[in-house]
Amino acid sequence: MALDSGATAWILASTALVMLMTPAVGFFYGGLVRRKNLISMITLSFVAFALVSIQWVVIGYSLAFGSDIGGFIGNLEYLGLNNVTMEPGAFSPVVPGLLFMVFQLVFAAVTMAIVTSGIAERVKFSAYLVFALLWTTIVYDPLAHWVWGGGWAAQFGALDFAGGTVVHISSGFAALALALVIGKRVGFGKYVMEPNNIPLTILGAALLWFGWFGFNAGSAVAANGLAANAFVTTNTAAAAGALAWMLVSWFNGRPSSLGFVSGAVAGLVSITPAAGFVTPMAAILIGAVGGVFCYCIMLWRIRKGLDESLDAWAIHGMGGLWGALATGIFAVAAVNGASGLIEGNVHQFVANAAGALAAVAYAFVVTYILAIVIDRTIGLRVSEEEEYVGLDLSQHGERC
Repeated sequence: MALDSGATAWILASTALVMLMTPAVGFFYGGLVRRKNLISMITLSFVAFALVSIQWVVIGYSLAFGSDIGGFIGNLEYLGLNNVTMEPGAFSPVVPGLLFMVFQLVFAAVTMAIVTSGIAERVKFSAYLVFALLWTTIVYDPLAHWVWGGGWAAQFGALDFAGGTVVHISSGFAALALALVIGKRVGFGKYVMEPNNIPLTILGAALLWFGWFGFNAGSAVAANGLAANAFVTTNTAAAAGALAWMLVSWFNGRPSSLGFVSGAVAGLVSITPAAGFVTPMAAILIGAVGGVFCYCIMLWRIRKGLDESLDAWAIHGMGGLWGALATGIFAVAAVNGASGLIEGNVHQFVANAAGALAAVAYAFVVTYILAIVIDRTIGLRVSEEEEYVGLDLSQHGERC
């Protein structure tokens, strides 16, 4: 097909929107930690973007989108962006291959930023750099290939419009594995560790909501009605998730601003795999259930004393899992040709469930092993003294 200038312009804009989501994650997380770790949390996200940008150009894109090897990984035909040109390609029939590559790059970067939730306020910066490079290569890239690059999940029929499995399940369950390996923060459960700047977290959430339009609507890889549908379902689910979380949490106290924006993110995560397959009315249900479900998972985490306290697992991991299952339930052929359980297609639900559960297992187990290896070699965690003074000072020599 010939290059489409309108689609190219839209995907250029979408790429910029999704890029904004990586520092937005930093702001969201930065407001939730203690003040002595604010710079550290924002820096982890910014550094993730730079590190993944190089990894993706050199090898990541090829591993994710190269020709299939055994349903698991891509080959090295795109190593160093060899054969990736300014002309339309196999995965980008109406936009330049280089543009599709960089659009996928920003997805990989924001995924790594989300993972930092599991190591908040206690990770050694040098160890994080090693972990981020290895995790993107051996966890994210294969998962992207499974679902989007022609791997086994795609062959089996699993649907993931914009990353519910590839981005959110992988990052959420990776954050949980990291938190279990690195251990609780000093004093966790003994005294309150309150957010230092809720307005900064709200700003981060607002930028995430804004960027998500590129994240989901851009995944149509065209400027057409499908992109418009994804845009509308994205906004609808975000609003439903925000209101649902706010209302259910009201029964346990007051309707907090932090709960509202957490619900919005839960709604956004839940609709991500389904945005191009469901109607706006289905998006209300998907987002609302996502908000309530993720809130309940967060309460369970708190009761169990798990120090994954920025809740990437509760919101991204479990929200992504719900979204993948919901896609298999609510997809309708009238939107994008794929039907789900409500239209009698049992296989679609089974395929989505299999893909999602495989991603859960792979992301959690491989991350857990990787974290243990790094911890037992170069050390994953800062010393107790460095943790006490804060990572801003001990790791970066800076103060707010």
